[in-house]
Order: sequence, then structure tokens, then C-alpha cells
Amino acid sequence: MSGQWDSFTIMFTGGWQIFSAVLYVMNLFLAVYAATSMIMRRQDPVKTLSWVTVLILLPYLGLILYFFFGMHYRKKRLYKFKGNAEYRYRKETSLMQGEFIRQNPGVLGDLEPYKKIIFQNLRNSYTVVENNSSIDFYFTGKEALDAMYRSIEGARSHIHLQSYIFENDRTGEMFAQLLINKAKEGVEVRVIYDGVGSFSLKKEFVGKMIAAGVEMLCFAKVALSLPVSRVNYRNHRKILVVDGKEGFLGGVNIADRYYYGNALGEWHDTHLKIVGEAVSSLQTSFLLDRYFILNRKIKRKKKYYPQLDMDSKGEGAGEKNIATQTLVCGPDSNWASIMQCFFSAITLARKHIYIVSPYFTPNESVLNAIKIAALGNIDVQIMLPEKSDTKIAHYSTMSYISELLEAGVKIYLFKKGFNHSKVVCIDGEVSIVGSANMDMRSFEHNFEILSVIYDKCSTDIIEKQFLKDTSQCLQLSAGKWAKREKRQKVAESVARLLSPLL
Repeated sequence: MSGQWDSFTIMFTGGWQIFSAVLYVMNLFLAVYAATSMIMRRQDPVKTLSWVTVLILLPYLGLILYFFFGMHYRKKRLYKFKGNAEYRYRKETSLMQGEFIRQNPGVLGDLEPYKKIIFQNLRNSYTVVENNSSIDFYFTGKEALDAMYRSIEGARSHIHLQSYIFENDRTGEMFAQLLINKAKEGVEVRVIYDGVGSFSLKKEFVGKMIAAGVEMLCFAKVALSLPVSRVNYRNHRKILVVDGKEGFLGGVNIADRYYYGNALGEWHDTHLKIVGEAVSSLQTSFLLDRYFILNRKIKRKKKYYPQLDMDSKGEGAGEKNIATQTLVCGPDSNWASIMQCFFSAITLARKHIYIVSPYFTPNESVLNAIKIAALGNIDVQIMLPEKSDTKIAHYSTMSYISELLEAGVKIYLFKKGFNHSKVVCIDGEVSIVGSANMDMRSFEHNFEILSVIYDKCSTDIIEKQFLKDTSQCLQLSAGKWAKREKRQKVAESVARLLSPLL
């Protein structure tokens, strides 16, 4: 009996060794394939090196992570929408506007110094300059959600709501009941939510809304049938369009923490209400995302683009003729439009740059642009959260501080709650607000939307809020920062290695 057991043990051990060897060879082959494919598509070398390191140090887990989060689909185009009427109209309009500007020197007037960004946005994302808009600004989640609630209450034709996070908590229930009531009144109500961001949304919650006549669409729902690599591409946009006349965008989601706060404290954010021409771009973005999900062609309907009455303007900047470009970008875009917009804005600064981002893991191009601006005597100030809702993102963000301080960048850590704003202000003249963080995920993997605002009064409002918030911050110095605990430095180094993959 003992001999039989020994024979079985030897066979089992030998079989396991063979199996392990086969797995090792497969892992090595796939790792070489993955590394080669990254190099051949001329991906960011820092990101490529990070993935190669992960594949080497985590032989099997690294491959799983790569196939979920490392595969790149920008050129393969996840979504085919060139035949869509909305897309064609946006492209044709931007090309016409670009040609008009080229043939009429000086037509941009006060916007002439930012001609580079304007043309760049026209070409890389077909984003036209829209005038005759007014803007209201909200700097806390509660303020923004209350304003959105009031707009939805007044809807008469349609409500198009898009949120990365839509939770079935008190805030979610509050909005759900309002949307249900509006649907029962005969208002067309459509909601788009992300499959990962709203992963906790219960079927019963969604079913209740559908039963009441609300169209509920999940963007890239997480399922076994979904190609694993596409799980990495999320729709991070936050949009509300009411009757085609009022639009909202920014960083606020539909969840309790934005309204009531959480363990981090009150959630500060920057959200915009737009009345005027720029609403049409928000509408187009929503309708294209709806088309992506339903995979059907849609016609451009007049009811979604009504004649606007600018006498009903918002309060924010107190002007009717604010010029904006609404930048829409995703992993299916031909260009990394969000990153390019940030980069160009930073390089055009002559006096100061104010940046707020809850997650700060820029690529080398943007990071160098920031440091070069500071070294060139531009007043560069960056506000980051002292505490974050994500540990690894927090340590990764902190890993950039030393080199920024050395370059002369002023770093503020926001202490009063959690600042979830995504803002860039340039010279008191141009501001950029939206859903995009200054990180690799927003640059490459997420579907994002932001507004480039070419207006001194609007930018002044945002900059005053920035300077006001600095009183709630800890300003870092290079000397004190260098004395932080060694274990934090180690955590930052590890997180920095992984930052291109986050």
C-alpha cells in the first residue's frame, strides 16, 4: 500500500511539475507577445516599462491584469459611429468653422491668443466654438445636485441624464422618484449610467424606473460576454440636458457622498449649468453615447435642439456671450484630446496656472509642461486632496510632489473634506472644467467631457474659489515634505511604478 502511495505521489508531483513548466512557458510567451505589441504600437515608454515590470514580477497575475487593463483599442475603435447623423453634423460644422477662421484673420478677436487650442480642439475632436452661452457655477456636490433637481422639476419635453455613478441610496432614490414622476407626466426621460461606476445599482431599482417609463441604459455592463479588455474603458461623463435648453456638466455624480459627504467630510466639486448654444454639444454627446449603447443609427431631431431664448440666461458669469468649446474624448478617439488640451493650455500660460485634480498622475508630457512653466517663472499652483477615497491613487499622486516642489510649483493639500474638482485656469482668461482628472485614465481609457471656457469673468469666478479654498489647505514646502516617513516614500514609489496602469 505504501509503495502504491509513493508511486502516486511521484506521478502527481511529476505531473504538477510538467503542468507548472507548461504554464511558465505560456506565461513567458504571452509576456513577450504583450511587451512586443506595446512596443510596436509606440505606446508611452514609461507605461510600457511599467507593464513589462508587472509582467515580470507578477508572472500569472500580471498577464490577467494586462488582458483586462492593458489592451489598447484606440485604433481599433470600440464604437462605429461615423454613419451617425449627429457625428456627421458635428464633424462638418467644425470643419466649416475652422475654414472660416482661417480665411478671416482676426475674426477670433479677444480669443486670438488661444487660436492654437481652438484649432487643436476643432481638428482632434470636432469641437466648435459656441458663443451666446451663460454659465452658473457650483462648488459643492449639494449645490450642484440641488440645481440639477430644480431643472429636472421644470422639464416639459425631455430629460437626458448621464452619470458615471448612480447609486440606490437616499440621493439616488430622490432623483429616481423625481424622474419617475416626470415620466408619468409624459416627459421623455432617459438615463445612462456606467456598468462599473454604478456596479452596486440593484436590478430592482432599475426595474422600478423602467416600469415607470424611464429609459435606463447601462454603458458597457460588466458581464462574462463582454471582452475582458473592454472592462477597462469606462464612461466617466456627467451630463444633464433638460428640454435642450439647460445643460450641466462637471464632476458630480448621483450618490450620497456628493450630497451629504462621507468619512472624508464634505465633498467639494466644480459643476456647471449652461444655458445657450453650448447645450447643443452636451446634447450631442449624450445622444451619441445612447447610440453607442443601442448600436443603432439616429436622425438629428429638431426637438432636441430648440431655438434658444437667451433672456433666460443663468446667473454665473452675468454675460450672454461666453465662448466655449465642449471637448468630448474617449478611447475610440483618433487623438488623446483631453491630454492635448491640458498640455496646450499649460504651455500657453504667461502669468499663472491653477490646477485642481483629486487624482494626479499625468503623463510625462503634461508633467514636464507643468515643471517647465514653473521653472520659467510662471506662478503654478496645484491643489490636491490631503486624503483620498482610493489609497493607491493617493500614494501615486503624492509621488509627484517632490519634483513639482523642486521646480517651484506651489502645492496645496485640501484639508476640509474631499475636493473632487477637475479644474485648470490659465492667466485669468481661460478655464477648463469637466469630468476629466489630470491622470492617465482620463487621458487614455475613459470617455470624458469638459468645457473650455474663453471668458475672463467666468475664469475669475473659478480662480477666486481656488484662492478661497487655499485657506482650507496645507501648503507644502520641499524641506518639510522631504522629512515624511520612509514607509510613505516606499508606498509612493510602488504606486508611482503602477501609476501609468491605473
